[in-house]
Amino acid sequence: MPIRTVLTIIGILAMMLTNAQERLVIEGGCDLFTTDEIGNIYVLRGDVLELYDLKGATTMRNSVKTFGRINILDAFYSLKPMVFSTEQGQLAMLDNTLSLQGSVLNLPRSGFTQVVLACVGVQNAFWFFDQRELALIRVDPQLRVLANTGRLDQLLGITPSPVAMQEFDSWLYVNDPAEGILVFDLFGTYARTIPIKGADCFEVRGNALYYFSGGRLFVYDMRSFAITEHTLPEDLIGKVIDVRVERGRLYMRTVEGIVIEDVETKR
Repeated sequence: MPIRTVLTIIGILAMMLTNAQERLVIEGGCDLFTTDEIGNIYVLRGDVLELYDLKGATTMRNSVKTFGRINILDAFYSLKPMVFSTEQGQLAMLDNTLSLQGSVLNLPRSGFTQVVLACVGVQNAFWFFDQRELALIRVDPQLRVLANTGRLDQLLGITPSPVAMQEFDSWLYVNDPAEGILVFDLFGTYARTIPIKGADCFEVRGNALYYFSGGRLFVYDMRSFAITEHTLPEDLIGKVIDVRVERGRLYMRTVEGIVIEDVETKR
């Protein structure tokens, strides 16, 4: 066999081995998942929350059945996830062992009767979307109001139906698939609407806004306003349900599990 052919085969085998090493898989379907800025993965299966490290190994597991059905999982602070049950109106912060940190916050008892979205922000504050008031409300850890947008239908001339929100770098990003990504400052002042409609999920990292829509992943550059598509792995096209990007890695949830790959290898 010619030496050139041998070298070609060796090169192909080496590439296949490298690609195999770049992919990690957390087996098993889940209800929700999220990641934190250092790349840890939080996976909710029923009433059990699991924490996986950068290598995809389980490091912690704990039951969250006492909170009711969890609808939102937020890892704004690494190793301190927030869980929120819309039905029960209960919110709690967990520690690095996934155990309760402090007390469970009962929102209806504190006057927040129709909170359907919640996320964590700087200074241990929380953001709520109150469906009855049609307002975004920022509160401190004791649920004292720090900011309130007032009724968004009066402010924006629309009746918002947000499905997710995230605070990043002193801005609150609110995903309303019918209207776009609404942006507010920490005082609840409306700043602008990013014209991205139909996003199933989104995530802001640095100057990039990643969003998943119609089974495809896009990147919106918040400096140039350019939108580019990020091609998903060929074998996962049509199978991905949810996507996150952290520290140069792509986390893709499918019905079979969570697939993790280096972002750079897909460009």
